[in-house]
Amino acid sequence: MPTILIADDEPPIVELVRFTLEEPDIRVLEAFDGVSALEIARRESPDLALLDVRMPGIDGVELCRRMRASPECAGTRIVMLTAAAQAEDRARGMAAGAHDYLTKPFSPLALMELVRSLVPDGKRWPVA
Repeated sequence: MPTILIADDEPPIVELVRFTLEEPDIRVLEAFDGVSALEIARRESPDLALLDVRMPGIDGVELCRRMRASPECAGTRIVMLTAAAQAEDRARGMAAGAHDYLTKPFSPLALMELVRSLVPDGKRWPVA
């Protein structure tokens, strides 16, 4: 069963992402700050992590770096999902080890397509 971690300090965003991605065969985990997200990521080894850049504790870019350095997260795909839309924001996220970068506001359809392309067990995703 694929596992996805959503790390964002805005509950409505977490709710929207959960609603978009959650299926019976998909496990969705939530964190509302970078410290909790790192603990969950190390404990659960998610297949995919969706990280906001601006979060309390540890920001998303630093969280991405720490996840990349953690053996427990070696197989985790990381997407920066954030309102930080400047070219330098994107470059920092990608340099930290993110696989992709999606800016808010985002299309739920675009999010689902991106997740399907990155989750190793994508065959379990329902077809749109």
